[in-house]
Amino acid sequence: MTSVETSTTSMPDRGMDEVSDRLLASATRLSRNAMTEIDWSQPMDPNHYGCSPEWSTLYGTDYWDELTHEQRVRLTRHEFASIMNIGIWFEMILQELILRDQYLGAYHRPEFQFALTEIADECRHSIMFAKASEKMVGTSYRPSRAIGRLGKVFQYTARGAVSYAGILVAEEILDVFQRGCMRDDRVLPFIRTINEIHVLEESRHMKYAREQVRESVAGMSATKRNFCAVYTSLGAMEIVSNLVQPQAYADAGLDAERALAERRTNKHFHAMVRSNCTHLMAFLDEVGLLTPMARKNYRRVHMI
Repeated sequence: MTSVETSTTSMPDRGMDEVSDRLLASATRLSRNAMTEIDWSQPMDPNHYGCSPEWSTLYGTDYWDELTHEQRVRLTRHEFASIMNIGIWFEMILQELILRDQYLGAYHRPEFQFALTEIADECRHSIMFAKASEKMVGTSYRPSRAIGRLGKVFQYTARGAVSYAGILVAEEILDVFQRGCMRDDRVLPFIRTINEIHVLEESRHMKYAREQVRESVAGMSATKRNFCAVYTSLGAMEIVSNLVQPQAYADAGLDAERALAERRTNKHFHAMVRSNCTHLMAFLDEVGLLTPMARKNYRRVHMI
C-alpha cells in the first residue's frame, strides 16, 4: 500500500478504492450499536450458556462428562469471557497497526476513510466485549506478561503483508467461535446479539484485510513471502493458544491444570477449530502464505 498519493492513481489503488467504497457503504447501512441495542440491565437466565456447549474447550472430555449442568454453564461463561478479552487485546494491536499504516496516507481516498471506520468499529467492539465480560463474569482475562511483550514486538515489527495477514488471521479465529454460537438458543441472548454484531461487522474488516494482503504480496520475493508466512503463523499460534486463559478454568471452579491437560488432547475441540478454518487456510494458500513451515505451525494449533 502506498502512503503518499502520486499524480495518477495506479490500477491496484483504484481497485482498493472500489473495495473501500463498497465497504463504507455497507458500514453506513448495516452498522449496529450494542450499547443501545442490548438491555444490559436484564438478568441472566441461570440455564443459558456463554457459548454453545460444543464449542467449550472441554466438551467431549472425561472432565466435561463429570460436570453438572450448572458447572458447564459457568465454565462456558468464563471461557467465552476469556475469548472476548483476548479479542480486546489483539483488536488493540490491530488498531495500532492500521493507524501506523495510514499515518501519512492519502487522506482523501476511500481506503483511508474505511481504515478509520474499521478502527472506530474495533473500538466499539472492544467496549462491547468489555461490557459483556463485566456482566457475565465480573472479571478480566489478559494474556501473560510474556505474551503481552510478544504482542508489543508484533506491533512494532509487523509491516505490509504481515500486518494485514495478522489482522485477517486474528479476526477469522474469533469469527470461528462466534459464528458457531450466534444462533444457538441455549446461549445467553445478549451474547448471541454480540456475536451477530461482531460477525456482521468483521466480515467487512476481513474483506478489507484480504484485499490488502493480495496487494502486499503481489511481486514479493520468495524469501520475503516465506518470512511473512512464518511470522503470520507464529502470531496465529499465540492467539489460538491463549484464547482461554488458565485463570478462566480456575474461576469457573475447575482444576486448571487438569482442564489444560484435557484441552491439549481434546480431539473434538481440535476438529471444530480445524473444520472452521478451512476457508482461511484456502485463502492463505491462494496468496502463497501457506508455506511448509507455516503449515506446520498451523497444524500445531489444529487450524489445519
